[in-house]
Amino acid sequence: MSSRAALLSLEQARRQLLASIAPLTDTEMVSLASALDRVAAADIAASIPVPPWDNAAMDGYALRRADLEQTPTLPVSQRVAAGMQPDPLQPGTAARIFTGAPVPDHADTVVMQENCEQQNGQVTVVQLPERGENIRRQGSDISAGSKLIEKGQRLGPFQLGLLASTGIDQVPVVAKPKVALLMTGDELVEPGLTLTPGKIFNSNQYVIQALCQRMGIDVVASDHVVDSLDATVSALSQAAEKANVIITMGGVSAGEEDHVKDAVSREGELLLWKLAIKPGKPFAFGRFADSHFFGLPGNPVSAVVTLLLLVRPALLKLMGAAETDWPERWVEAGFSRDQVSDREEYLRVSLKSTPEGDVVQPFSRQSSGVLSSLGQSDGLAVIPKGNKVKKGDRLRFLAFNAIF
Repeated sequence: MSSRAALLSLEQARRQLLASIAPLTDTEMVSLASALDRVAAADIAASIPVPPWDNAAMDGYALRRADLEQTPTLPVSQRVAAGMQPDPLQPGTAARIFTGAPVPDHADTVVMQENCEQQNGQVTVVQLPERGENIRRQGSDISAGSKLIEKGQRLGPFQLGLLASTGIDQVPVVAKPKVALLMTGDELVEPGLTLTPGKIFNSNQYVIQALCQRMGIDVVASDHVVDSLDATVSALSQAAEKANVIITMGGVSAGEEDHVKDAVSREGELLLWKLAIKPGKPFAFGRFADSHFFGLPGNPVSAVVTLLLLVRPALLKLMGAAETDWPERWVEAGFSRDQVSDREEYLRVSLKSTPEGDVVQPFSRQSSGVLSSLGQSDGLAVIPKGNKVKKGDRLRFLAFNAIF
């Protein structure tokens, strides 16, 4: 692929990339405890209603509303706590009942205890209720046979709780992608070792690995590659034997010591290279052996931005997820900027809520090497190519907490 090829817009790259990826076909059954962030491989329906029976919405007395038309005072015939199976309600009586307990047959109303007075085994209702008051009806939350989860839906905490509420303990999910990480650069030193002149600590591995894990992805290998073409080809080959996704960091620019792009071009297939975005221009995508290849830039911010904008949706599609987009919203610029760029820019910004709406301010240093900017930002504000920014302009905003 020629280095003079026109830069691809993010949307062009994303469409091309996603069109080259098909969801994994392997599925497995996993327990609810292991299903967080997995993707459902089939629709899942409720086999029982929720609640499974009428139950009390609060502590009080279960009775027949019609009996109160004869007298406000009724004898208490039984006590019903949560987990008990009550007897049918005797006519002209009330049952002491507690929140969540099954409502006895023939009772049609629960009177809250604050509206009752109990003495000598009898209860007097001091404020008449409406018929049916304070009863959670069988199936009022979920009806038997209703669809709980759709195929392709990611299983978050609320979805797992929903499944558990109907007694489901095993769910069919799409197999996880297996990811291998390769860090390039003779300058990299592992944290904990001595930093000598000319060296820097390897931070990218830990950022990218953690982001993959937050997506529910298994990182099965992580290696450091020295700056040579042969070593890079060898490392890519070994990674392809272990994983169906290879993510490299660094080595995809056009420098003499950048060998990843050449290795993939020589031994695999490079499908796209260089994007019209800032940061993240030297991103690459292709195939190596039977594995998908993603080449992230070496600068930490560029690596993170391209991972979130391009690799994340690709991994989600591999997992079978129906939704791969990064949710966005419009916010107001709390700043002005006369500088324009020939690439679409993704500024690290902080978000402030005001009575008039959400306002963003850019981090003071936008260099792609300033890793600290990510930890002090709430997300990315998108500046279209060639655009200036005036205070009060509406900008697209991608919040980090919308995806993690």
